[in-house]
This record gives sequence, structure tokens and C-alpha cells, in this order.
Amino acid sequence: MLKRYHANADGATFEILPAIDLLGGEVVRLRRGAFDQATTFSSDPVAVAQEFVEAGARWLHVVDLDGARVGEPKQADVLERIVGAVGDRARVEIAGGLRSKESVAKGLTGGASRVVLGTVALRDPTLVGELVERYGPDAVAIAIDIRDGLAVGEGWREGAPGRRAEDVIVELASVGARWFEVTAIERDGLLEGPDLPLLRRIVALDAGQIIASGGISSIDDLEAVRDAGSAGAIVGRAIYEGRIDLIEAISALAFDRE
Repeated sequence: MLKRYHANADGATFEILPAIDLLGGEVVRLRRGAFDQATTFSSDPVAVAQEFVEAGARWLHVVDLDGARVGEPKQADVLERIVGAVGDRARVEIAGGLRSKESVAKGLTGGASRVVLGTVALRDPTLVGELVERYGPDAVAIAIDIRDGLAVGEGWREGAPGRRAEDVIVELASVGARWFEVTAIERDGLLEGPDLPLLRRIVALDAGQIIASGGISSIDDLEAVRDAGSAGAIVGRAIYEGRIDLIEAISALAFDRE
């Protein structure tokens, strides 16, 4: 039996992005984006990053939760240490508190391969367009946190105002955004499976590359979001709790057996 390399429709390989969420310098995972429901998994984020890369991860998704909460980066030193430790073997995307041209510039010049914009993207599409024009569409991703069908800024905060997710994605694609990281907030950190109908609706817009997040708990879930048309998936708690073996997952998603 031969292995057939699996790629998405545009030829890009499906990527698994292990998540490293930082709160007070520790690696945590939240439930439904709530800061008061954080579980700590490690006090050494650099060691976690190295372990993921040694398992074969080619991208890491690193989130400054403190920065997200206050609106400006707060753990730049940790992010720089992670990039310094694994940047020659994997790419690192950073998120959390990136709401200005200055913070984006510091993140990218500090070694990140991609920045993820959340709240500011919903508030200021013009800024998104300027950043994409300056750094290129592959250096800027947009976090689309969805609750009840609405894309919301400050997704951890109940009652945060939002707009129809599809409208937001189409608008941001019109200013040059290519990468969208879609999180079903109601499922985030609960390991109850991805919101496949939501992903299919977003993919059907044909507005860019979609990275899935929220609820993924198994290799079957990863295969499902891939088959729904996603270009990748962010996985956190399922790896930390041992439900997904990263080495096995990367192997399974990179190849189909025939």
C-alpha cells in the first residue's frame, strides 16, 4: 500500500498548529475563552514549544492572553524566547493584544512569521488592509471568534457585541486578508467536537484560507475539519490531555493510505 500526499484544493498542506496559550508566563488552556476557567499545563513554555516541534509541528500558535485582556502585548519576552528556541525549525504565529501598527511591527521583527489580529480587525478593517499591504497576506491572519453566529471582539467576554461572521470575513477579504482562524467559542476547550456546519459555511464563502479552532478532540475531528475544506487546525487541550498524539496526528493528516 502506497501513501498519497494529501493537500488542500490549492495545493497547500493541511497544518496542525499546537497552541501555547500564555497567562502569567505559564501555559494554560481556557474553557469557552473564560479567564476564570483556566487550567495550567506547564510553567515552561519554551520546553513545550520544543516538544511540539520535535514531534513534527511546522507551525506553533502562541497566544499572549494577558495581552489580549489589556489590549497590548505583555509577554513579548516569552514569545521571543520561544522564537529563539524553535524558529530555525518551525514557524511561530503570535496573537494577543496586537492592536496597533507598532505592536505588529515588533512581533514580526521579533521573529514571528505571522501575527493574528482579533478585536482590532473587527473595529478597523482599513488597518488590516494597510498591514497586509506592508507585510504581505501570509504574514497577517484574522481571528474570527464566533458566538451564536456572530464574530465578536474580546471573545472571552460574555455580551461582547458582534457582527455576522460571514459579513466580517467577506469585508476583511476585500482589503486583502487571506488567512482566517475561526473559533467556535461555545466549543473552545470543551473537547466536544468541531462545529462542522459552521466551518462548511465559512469555507463556502471562498474568501480565503480557513484554520479551524474549538472542540477538536481526536484525529477523526482533525480529518473532519480538513475534509470540510479547512487549511489547518489549532489544537490545544486535546494534546495536553493526551487525547491526541501529535506525532500520530501529523502523520495521519499528512498522508492518506491507499
